[in-house]
Amino acid sequence: MTELLAAAASTPAPAAVRRAAARTRAVAVTALLALLALGLAWELWLAPLRPGGSWWALKVLPLTLPLAGLLKQRLYTYRWMSLLVWPYVAEGVVRGLNDAPPSATLAWLQTALCFVLFAASAAHVRLRLHAARRTVHTAANPHR
Repeated sequence: MTELLAAAASTPAPAAVRRAAARTRAVAVTALLALLALGLAWELWLAPLRPGGSWWALKVLPLTLPLAGLLKQRLYTYRWMSLLVWPYVAEGVVRGLNDAPPSATLAWLQTALCFVLFAASAAHVRLRLHAARRTVHTAANPHR
């Protein structure tokens, strides 16, 4: 598996894979930025837990950590990003079911953005690993 990850990071991918990976990267980065903006707007202005804003806005700080790795297409970042979204999904579902509008609406929007981010991250990892497997297989069997 380590050999496969090294191949995924170092071998150039075919043009079709590069285009598809660029699309998944764009979707993941857009969803992450939207999640950051939503979290701040929600807890500071739109529907804060306390009037005037709340410290819950700090919940977006962990979402800033993977941004550089996503922009640099670091495969490892995409892998752990797909795990980081689940606490935000849980919060979105709980608050979507229990809060009153507009907070409930914002919670469901957060949940949807998390699913988009997860799907884009998973698709990006899958594309890159599949291309690496193909490259390793072709290098191991050059006559096929």
